[in-house]
Amino acid sequence: MKNSSPYVVVFTLWLLVFSSASQTMIISPILPQIGDDLDIADAVLGTLVTAYSLMVGLFAILSGPVSDRIGRRRILLAGCGVMTVALASHGLVDSYWSFLGVRVFAGMAGGVLSGAAVSYIGDYFPYDRRGWAVGWVMSGAAFGQIIGIPMGIVMAERWGFHSPFYLFAITMALTLPLLFFGVPQPPVKRTSERLTVSGAFADYVTLLKRPEVAWAAVAYFVMFFGVAVFVIYLPTWLERDLGASGDQIALMFLVGGIANVVTGPQAGKLSDRIGRKGIILLSCIGLSVLMLGTVPLVTNITIAYVFFFLTMVLVAMRVSPFSALLTGLVRDERRGSLMSLAVALGQLGFALGGAVSGPMFARVGYASNTVLGAVFVLGMGLVVWFFIPEPNLEAAPATAD
Repeated sequence: MKNSSPYVVVFTLWLLVFSSASQTMIISPILPQIGDDLDIADAVLGTLVTAYSLMVGLFAILSGPVSDRIGRRRILLAGCGVMTVALASHGLVDSYWSFLGVRVFAGMAGGVLSGAAVSYIGDYFPYDRRGWAVGWVMSGAAFGQIIGIPMGIVMAERWGFHSPFYLFAITMALTLPLLFFGVPQPPVKRTSERLTVSGAFADYVTLLKRPEVAWAAVAYFVMFFGVAVFVIYLPTWLERDLGASGDQIALMFLVGGIANVVTGPQAGKLSDRIGRKGIILLSCIGLSVLMLGTVPLVTNITIAYVFFFLTMVLVAMRVSPFSALLTGLVRDERRGSLMSLAVALGQLGFALGGAVSGPMFARVGYASNTVLGAVFVLGMGLVVWFFIPEPNLEAAPATAD
């Protein structure tokens, strides 16, 4: 694998992200069908999502120090294998408890994989090409939104709610040979310290003692919190206040996915040339303005399409440069711990944002969600601009041993 192509590496990680993101996103649109087929009460259905998110956060924290010691390639192979089995296990589901069990199982694998893909990019690519690589790899989630989710919904309606998970188990399984034969372990320095629980905890404490890392953790939490407060009840508001149909909402998310695919790689590539921080701040300012204008300006579904397209453009402008920026804040042997910590805090932020958004929407109205979301999104941009340095690394591309 000495001559492994960077394009093979990017495609492999893209397919991994596509599969993992699609199996996460498909739950929401087929949740009513799952409830009907398994006779699960509406009040309990949400725990299927919560259980997965909690496991992702927990196992992201646990797997970060492991990947710093054994290498990202082994973590990717293990996580991909476990996720394939977990997704195939959805075919055995016949009750609430069995479904909860397989989502916990999938969440464990998702936590192992979540920070590893971006960490691998940090290991393999020099800093001035990471934005390009992160942009393309993370566009796998947007392609899931465009292709995987509509296909999964159709399959669920025709062949049952189990069928989409079979599809994503197949795409995840296809990633395994690509990882094994086409993705080398970069010759980066690994920590040689013995792995213990106390040692892993000490790693995280040491990381957070560095101001730029602590602020990066804050920015990641704030980013996901703001997005959750704004996005979770956007479809509900559109349906109740503007009379949007389910098909129109689905089309809106497809439009948003296209915006993400078009923008993410280009934003990452541009940030390689001119720096990350300016693009991140600009996207946060623009996103805050859009959020504040949502309720007064979005008066029909056509305008909602335009607003959501622009929203996803600005989200993609922020995600790729910010992920690339994080990879340059620590040495190679601590990158897995940092990315896993960021993922865990992002999951926590999204969960708390979801918990806050419901009462706000019910008691005050969706306008309150847009204001709070705008404040937190702008706060994320200011944290990055003022407190996180722009690395200037001249590392050469990594090659296989």
